[in-house]
Amino acid sequence: MPGPSAPTLESVAARAGVSRATAGRVLAGYGRVSPGAREAVLRAASELSYVPNQAARSLVTRRSGSVALVVVEPVERFFSDSYFPLVLSGAQAQLAEREVQLVLVVLSTERERQRFERYARSGHVDGAILVSVHGPDPLPQHLLDAGIPVVMSGRPFEDGSSVPYVSADNTGGARTATRHLIERGCRKVVTVTGPMDMRVGQDRLEGFRDELRAHRRRFSPRLAVVGDFTVAGGRAATEELLARHPDLDGVFAANDLMAAGALQALAAAGVAVPERVRVVGFDDAPLAAAATPPLTTVRQPVVEMGRELARMLLAVVDGAGAVEPVVVRTELVERSTS
Repeated sequence: MPGPSAPTLESVAARAGVSRATAGRVLAGYGRVSPGAREAVLRAASELSYVPNQAARSLVTRRSGSVALVVVEPVERFFSDSYFPLVLSGAQAQLAEREVQLVLVVLSTERERQRFERYARSGHVDGAILVSVHGPDPLPQHLLDAGIPVVMSGRPFEDGSSVPYVSADNTGGARTATRHLIERGCRKVVTVTGPMDMRVGQDRLEGFRDELRAHRRRFSPRLAVVGDFTVAGGRAATEELLARHPDLDGVFAANDLMAAGALQALAAAGVAVPERVRVVGFDDAPLAAAATPPLTTVRQPVVEMGRELARMLLAVVDGAGAVEPVVVRTELVERSTS
């Protein structure tokens, strides 16, 4: 004698007293449903021991149940910079609450970009979180043109972009770092900037420049050397700044990796920190507290920013109207380098 058949979406809907479409939306985790209907569907699914079939669910909802987190950097950068895993951690935690799968994509080459665009256009992801986009990259617009929702980590490079984003207060944080060095008595403050093809690099340089001017100090381009957010880049930039300004006594590095490189350059030159030169970074990455000496830095809540990116993307996927950008506050963490 055959056993009982497995419960179906229709049987869950019937037991909950709702339509099949409503039951599908609740079980997919997408769309607007009244609290009462949601509770009834979840209770019915539990009572019937219903397990959704992903293929069938995709046919009903026209969604894959997956979103991509796309890092537009070489693979080596992804593994060397803790910013990326922390964003990933926050986004993954938020998506897990909605039972949405996260697909990690690292784009290092044009071929990889083209392959990902084909993958996304084929319906394998419902949206994309883009991280570390440089310059006027066409990737966000290509995805939008294909009908794929997009949000960005960091302010878009193009003025007037409509892509929603989550960013730290980079200008304000840079001002805080620069003010701290000045208030500690530094008379010749210099900066190692981030890449100038990214808003984060531009905004942190702007904050440095604005704070100098607020203290009636003249900004000169010679006070800044462009870095690349790596330890090696920070070391090379600091060596150049030391050659230009042997009397420098304050360094603001636009991220902690470059600040670690600055500490290396200063140590190699026999310059004591903080006795002769004070150093401040940005991020409060795990390496900041472990640096020698421990690094004063500007903290941004990277994990929470990852969560907010995921929340924002799911809202767009769910059909929310205009989504406002989110800018989170930063704070100074004082340690031994200043």
